[in-house]
Amino acid sequence: MNRLQLCVTIILSILVTVGCGKKNYMATTDFMGNSNASPDYANLNSWAAHPYKSDPSDSVPLAIRDAYQPDSTVDVFFIHPTSYTNKLRPQGWNAPLNDIAINQKTDNGTILFQASIFNEVGRVFSPRYRQANLSAYYPTNASDSLNAMAAFEIAYQDIKLAFEYYLSNNNNGRPIIIAAHSQGSTHGKRLIKEFFEKGNLKNKLVVAYLVGMPIEENYFNSIKGCVTPYQTRCICSWRTYKEGYEPEFVLKENFKAIVTNPLTWDLSKPIAARGLNKGGILLKFNKKVPEVTDAKVQGNILWSQKPHFFGNVFYAAKNYHVADMNLYYMNIRENVALRKKAFWK
Repeated sequence: MNRLQLCVTIILSILVTVGCGKKNYMATTDFMGNSNASPDYANLNSWAAHPYKSDPSDSVPLAIRDAYQPDSTVDVFFIHPTSYTNKLRPQGWNAPLNDIAINQKTDNGTILFQASIFNEVGRVFSPRYRQANLSAYYPTNASDSLNAMAAFEIAYQDIKLAFEYYLSNNNNGRPIIIAAHSQGSTHGKRLIKEFFEKGNLKNKLVVAYLVGMPIEENYFNSIKGCVTPYQTRCICSWRTYKEGYEPEFVLKENFKAIVTNPLTWDLSKPIAARGLNKGGILLKFNKKVPEVTDAKVQGNILWSQKPHFFGNVFYAAKNYHVADMNLYYMNIRENVALRKKAFWK
């Protein structure tokens, strides 16, 4: 990531609601800020989404509500992206769990617009966690770098604690789908490496959608990128930019990233016209926008033509990071159902 993603959050608000081995790092004094104690995941308030409470992940767009048939034989563990975006870090480097404004931003943003994608294929669990501030991705000096690494470590340890609590108290042997976006994917890939690379859980992974962050092809030893629409126990990932635009930091990447086309889901079909897009879910959650955009794999990223929706004359962004999942909402929803079906077979 680079500084472009700070600016794009504001620009993209016309499109969607913005939600956007262990080491010990020494932190400077101001790092501690208002960071609070570890969360208690036995408390439902520590979850942004949970099957035992009503939350925005339960929402179904009006256009598809009549066909909605939820299943509870699979679980979805969704790790939400950064909603603590104030670069002044008023709460310190990590968001406290009891900040009402941050929690509402999370719930009414990514839990509604992203986690809801998965509510038909299984029960959705999404923990609140002491997420790192967005500025942790852009350290400007050595002190900031140490603080940023420590902030991400605190955030990941919360995610790990939540997942362990879920496994012990809620999973009951169900297969698992991991889904995440942006900072969520930063923690999601680490969670998969720690829990699914070996042992019994590897056989319980249906699929993982780690979106909005680069996932190196060789990051995992035994889990690979998905190459067909029906493949299971694999990773789907992409980062979306306007066609023709390739950020400077991407050009400098010295690794090959997993890039999935979210319209074809097929490694042999890297280009898809917008006619294959079954619908994006944008600012007005209940309005489905078919053929909103296309998808083309370009090196380490996904290219998309300017989205077609009312008001897009004002849409000048080149970085579609915030809309990585919203632009392909219906296609992701369909694909995860296909992979779940293939898993049971």
